Amino acid sequence: MIKIERIYINPRGNNSYRILVDRLWPRGLSKDKVKVNLWQKDIAPSNSLRKWFSHDEKKWDEFKGRYFKELEKNSESVNTILDKVKEGSVTLLYGTKEEKFNNAIALKEYLEERIKK
Repeated sequence: MIKIERIYINPRGNNSYRILVDRLWPRGLSKDKVKVNLWQKDIAPSNSLRKWFSHDEKKWDEFKGRYFKELEKNSESVNTILDKVKEGSVTLLYGTKEEKFNNAIALKEYLEERIKK
């Protein structure tokens, strides 16, 4: 099972394997005080794609298409997460305040499609 959670929310009884999927470490959080099992910054959208998208809802579909193409070229990072999903529950962590249009949501969609195949 793949879940999504904003990293600023304190996990309650969550035994899930927690993966931060942002390229930049979230502001104001100390690395030693946040429960993160893996920071997989290389699976985040490229800097140019991230800046272009800027969490603009109107660009969402095009963003996902571009991001999925980047993920196709990043099979090692994708497979790392898929291997963890086979072992148990995984939570993809993100930092942005935008809860509907962010890379963690797109990544979850991509991973779930890969699992179906």
